Amino acid sequence: MNGALPIVLVPGLNCSARLYAEQIPALWGFGPVTIADHRRDDSVAAIATHILATAPPRFALVGLSMGGYIALAIMREAPDRVARLALLDSSARPDTAEQSERRRSMILLAKTGLFSGVPDLLFPVFVHRDRHGDEALRTIVRTMAKETGPEAFVRQQRAIMTRADCRPQLASIRCPTLVLVGDGDELTPPALSEEIAAGIAGARLVRVPDCGHLSTLERPAEVTQALVEWLKA
Repeated sequence: MNGALPIVLVPGLNCSARLYAEQIPALWGFGPVTIADHRRDDSVAAIATHILATAPPRFALVGLSMGGYIALAIMREAPDRVARLALLDSSARPDTAEQSERRRSMILLAKTGLFSGVPDLLFPVFVHRDRHGDEALRTIVRTMAKETGPEAFVRQQRAIMTRADCRPQLASIRCPTLVLVGDGDELTPPALSEEIAAGIAGARLVRVPDCGHLSTLERPAEVTQALVEWLKA
């Protein structure tokens, strides 16, 4: 596409800007890159409103996991401001009762001084089964959790539990859309990304092999290539 396009990156639950560390240099070739702050509010709609308040008038939007939920809320609130949309390892569905119960248990840990153990509890579902022994990746997950902190983690979990069902809005999305998922993602399985891609006219679906939920960290080269192709198209 012609001209620079600002890019807003929204991290996932308990994740910081490190989530996109490998992709940021390549993305700067297309326009200025901003990492959105998703730690301030306890509803997805409020987070979306705050991001829009400081975002450029028109921008490309990338969200992974919780970041994808927020991206869809931004699309609902200001569709004309989003020139391109990328949803990574995400879902348009609301939480199930079982998922909400797991979140409540994590909130309890964070509120009772046991937040330091949360990253290791999440790690097996955050990464591909073949990466469970990857200590370097585990260290990144722990570091991002420290950068998030227990109070923001609790707000994020509460926000996710009350997010809207975004499936009805998918047909209204008109901007070029990339939907990407790790083929071994256990937290938001590929079928949920396939559902999103099927609901958005012209969406491009990319399945990353041998990858779990944190695709930008697990398979950075493949994700970077998909994002570059999305921005070039």
